[in-house]
Amino acid sequence: MHYGVNTWVWVSPLGDADVAALVPKVAEIGFDWIELPIESPGDFDYARAGAIVRDAGLKVSVGAAMAPDRDLIHPDESIRANGMAYVRHCIDAAHTIGATNLIGPIYTAVGRVWQATPDERERDLELLTAKLRDLAEYAADRGVVLCIEPLNRFETSLINLAAQGVELIDRVDRPGCRLMLDTFHMNIEEQSLGDAIRLAGKRVQHVHACENDRGTPGSGHVPWNDVAAGLRDIGYDGPVVIESFTSKVKSIARAAAIWRPLAASQDALARDGLAFLRGLLA
Repeated sequence: MHYGVNTWVWVSPLGDADVAALVPKVAEIGFDWIELPIESPGDFDYARAGAIVRDAGLKVSVGAAMAPDRDLIHPDESIRANGMAYVRHCIDAAHTIGATNLIGPIYTAVGRVWQATPDERERDLELLTAKLRDLAEYAADRGVVLCIEPLNRFETSLINLAAQGVELIDRVDRPGCRLMLDTFHMNIEEQSLGDAIRLAGKRVQHVHACENDRGTPGSGHVPWNDVAAGLRDIGYDGPVVIESFTSKVKSIARAAAIWRPLAASQDALARDGLAFLRGLLA
């Protein structure tokens, strides 16, 4: 098991100075994994970031941010094309950084929701399957795995449940396309987090360990023992990454609806969350 943290806990967007400051901080806290989001292509130097991460002895993943103009199944073909180009950019960046996992809701823009008939949903899934097969093959050639993340109903209407993620991954049927589960979204959507994890099984490549309010893991009402039992039952030994946000960064606070501090400090959120997860999953 690897324990990690996303740099959104502290900053957004991530720049070169942030990478230089946060990588050693994350290592000092005791994590062995760091997650670097790419909000806009070129926000930071990927080769330099990879060297800094390696020097700190950390493993790394890359996060994709699906903005309104990045959407693999949007009715506007130019937006679909831009989405594909952005994901390919992130795959190339992950390869340069030395990351295996590219994570996120790699299908539609976060916040785009719509009511679909069964036929319309099937049409969207067929289009998405073709797009993800293309991207998964591109990723596999570069040693990268796409980790597709279900989101809650307020952030997407396409993939909300682990079962829907399983359906998509099985349709794509490529080793470069796997599943990511996030306990924040699962806590809203799943009737049993443990059963959802067991259903996903060996398809799970990446896990975000997030509290129900995005605060410190262990401080809220996520059924963590259920999560731990599910992960043990599927033999999961991959990354478990804390993702949270800071109200001090206005752009991401608005996007993630973070209106108040979620811990005594962002360092405390990371440090206490790591201690909780190590105890839980030891």
